[in-house]
Amino acid sequence: MKPVSLDWTKMKHIQKIHRVLYALGLGPLIGGFILLLTTTGRKSGLPRVTPLQYEKIGAEYYLGAARGLNADWVRNLLAEPQVELRVGARRVRGQAEVVTDPGRFADFLEVRLQRHPRMIGLIMEKAHGLPRRPSREQLEEMAKTEAFVIVHPNS
Repeated sequence: MKPVSLDWTKMKHIQKIHRVLYALGLGPLIGGFILLLTTTGRKSGLPRVTPLQYEKIGAEYYLGAARGLNADWVRNLLAEPQVELRVGARRVRGQAEVVTDPGRFADFLEVRLQRHPRMIGLIMEKAHGLPRRPSREQLEEMAKTEAFVIVHPNS
């Protein structure tokens, strides 16, 4: 199956809805799968807020970057890795680590596929042209052009 390119205009609209839901106090309702990441703008120095899907693995928060190293929020945290997360009603400060290692990225995707097989399987199929249950080799090959972020909470 040929991958479908993502419509970034629609994605921006969805992100705006998530920010509004948090602003309306509905963070606890959507906080189980969407958090707000606040980075410092690499050019402006101003706070930049991005709603993102996440996985909590141990104490860390794992964030997939659909646009990899080209995502503005990833470029912001490469310049300044101190970030703040709003997860439901909680605020967490931490240090962001950008990960581009294909093996670690495949590990992350395997966790996501295990926890959310239908949703992530559909993304694998539609956005990446992979089967809904891709092999480890397929995940590692895809991961060669991808990135994800681990936020390590401050103690």
